[in-house]
Amino acid sequence: MPDSGGDSVIGRVVRLLSAFDRNSRSLPLTTLANRADLPLTTTHRLVNELVKHGLLERAPNKEISIGLRLWEISARGSHTMTLREAALPFMEDLQTILRQHVSLAVLDAGSVLFLERLASPDSTLDAGRMAERYPLHGCSTGLVLLAFSSPEYQAKVLSGPLDKLTDRTVTDPILLRRILAEVRQQRFFYAAGFGIERWSGIAVPIMGEHGAVIAALTVVYARGEENVLTAVPAMQTVATSIARAVAATPVARDGNRSS
Repeated sequence: MPDSGGDSVIGRVVRLLSAFDRNSRSLPLTTLANRADLPLTTTHRLVNELVKHGLLERAPNKEISIGLRLWEISARGSHTMTLREAALPFMEDLQTILRQHVSLAVLDAGSVLFLERLASPDSTLDAGRMAERYPLHGCSTGLVLLAFSSPEYQAKVLSGPLDKLTDRTVTDPILLRRILAEVRQQRFFYAAGFGIERWSGIAVPIMGEHGAVIAALTVVYARGEENVLTAVPAMQTVATSIARAVAATPVARDGNRSS
C-alpha cells in the first residue's frame, strides 16, 4: 500500500470521503483504503474516529458508508442549500410550463456542480443527478457560468485540457472566447450535443447583486425537440424570480450587511 504522501489528517479524511460515489455507496475497509490510496492501518484508525462522530457508518456486514451526520452538517451550514430552497418552487413552475428536465448548478472547483435536477415524466432522457459534476466547456450550463466569471478564471480554464466529449464539443479556445462573449451579450446559451449526443441544453444565468452570477438555470431537451424562442423568455423570468428570492432570504440579507 502506498504511503499517504505526508497529507494532513484533514487531507486524509477528504480522500476517504471522496472514495465513495453513487456506484459505491458502501465499501469494505480494504477497498476504501485502496480507493483513498491510504495504508490500511491509517484507514482503520480514521474510519473508527469518523464512525464515532457519525460522519461515517459501519453496517453489520462491516462495510463503511457516508453517515447522516455529514449530510446534516452540510445541509445546515451551506449557502448552496439556501439557493436550492429558494429556487425549487420556481424550477417546479418552469418544469410545469416547459415539461422538460430542469436543473440548477453553480461553478465550483473548475467544474459545474449540479445542486438540483428535476426530472420530467414526459422526457425520454436521463435526467442526471444532484451533486454530479461536468466540464465547464462541455455544456450550456458551464459556458454560461464561465462567461460571467473573471477574465483570469476564463484564461485558466481555456488554457487547460479541454476534452472532446462529443463531435460537437468546442475545444478551440479562440472559438470558446467568442461563445463566452456571445453569452454575456444575449444572457443565455443553447448547446446541441455539446456534452451528450442526444441532449440539447439551454441555460440562463441567475444574477446576484452587483451583476455577479450566483448560479445557472438549465432546461434539457432531446436533441431536435428544443424550442429556444419559447424556453428562453420563461427561463429568464424564472431566473429573475430566483435571484429575488435568494436576495430576500435572511442569510442573504445578513451577508449583504456584513460585507
